[in-house]
Amino acid sequence: MLFEILIAIILGCIAGIITGLIPGIHINLVSVLILSFSVSLLEITSPIIVSIFIISMAITHTFLDTIPAIFLGAPEADTALSILPGHKLLSEGRGYHAVILTLIGSLFSIILAIIFAPIIAIIINKIYPYLSKIMGHILIVTSIFLISKDSKSKYWAFIIFMLAGVLGIATLNFPNLENPLFPLLSGMFGTSGLIISLNQKVKIPAQIISELKIKKKTISQAVGASFVAGSLCSFMPGLGPSQAAIIGSQLTKKMEREGFLILIGGLNTINIIMSFIALYILDKARNGAIITVSKIMGSFSLSNLILFLGVALVVAGIATFLTINLTKIFSKIMTKVNYTKLCISIIILIFGLTIFLSGKYGLLILTVSTALGIVPPLIGVGRNHLMGCLLLPVILYFI
Repeated sequence: MLFEILIAIILGCIAGIITGLIPGIHINLVSVLILSFSVSLLEITSPIIVSIFIISMAITHTFLDTIPAIFLGAPEADTALSILPGHKLLSEGRGYHAVILTLIGSLFSIILAIIFAPIIAIIINKIYPYLSKIMGHILIVTSIFLISKDSKSKYWAFIIFMLAGVLGIATLNFPNLENPLFPLLSGMFGTSGLIISLNQKVKIPAQIISELKIKKKTISQAVGASFVAGSLCSFMPGLGPSQAAIIGSQLTKKMEREGFLILIGGLNTINIIMSFIALYILDKARNGAIITVSKIMGSFSLSNLILFLGVALVVAGIATFLTINLTKIFSKIMTKVNYTKLCISIIILIFGLTIFLSGKYGLLILTVSTALGIVPPLIGVGRNHLMGCLLLPVILYFI
């Protein structure tokens, strides 16, 4: 049994490398494929082994998926906000540091989540019925607060938020559209930024690979905010790491860009761990990969929870090693390529992936979202207001 678990962990980590580094190949897609072949798989192995493979893949993915988001500008829903400060650090030659910051968040958050899992389970079991009733109002207050904090123009911040929200609603409700979030978020946070970089003739300097120097206070604040916001949002229907990042950033008074990247990294990973607890306490799977695990497992016991948390901790150690070394490789590659040609190639790649994943209508959404994503820098407001594309649909869901 131990040997099978180790093999499942290794194969899961390999799969996580593929899904984490290649834009458009998400763990949910692979999980669905595994579920479709589960009958055949369960003839040669047990549900626990298949589940460990999925969990190992999911954890590894959350450690590595910030690499393409920061270096290539190709985000997923969970990493979209990391592009904003990440790309700035990349342009300063600190792309390696940007990824390491998200790694710090992922590693510390997963350790905290596992340590405090029993306490979290008790608290969530008590407050979940009450929070779910007022979550819409919490998000409305959060959105108003974010808009009011824009120092340049609250009016334009509101307009951008609403336009993004309307586009998000239209995209998520578009008939027969597969993978709607890929063109939506890739346009707003990926291709739009790349086009701006081309227009400004941005040149990526040689990337510095050195020891990261950051204040312990920044780490503790960011990890704490990630832990609190991630723990709460992971149990609320319709809320994910992106919404938790918006809420979590308000838990610290002056979140530096380094702290924000730690926050994003932590939220991206803690969502997986909290999904285990949600499945055990509430019998509700809150993540695509964990939904697959719940269907394969059938029933989910305390012993299963303990085993999976232990596996997650082991995989986190492996994923940390992988992230550090793969980021070094990406950092060295960036110094040897023409950034203008790279931007154009990535834009073409995103367009190609959009056609493959979402068809011609996805291409339409990508075009519109790209145009909208270019507007905030031109009028001088924060691009974080574009997250209205996810916040507004969730608010309407609750109300």
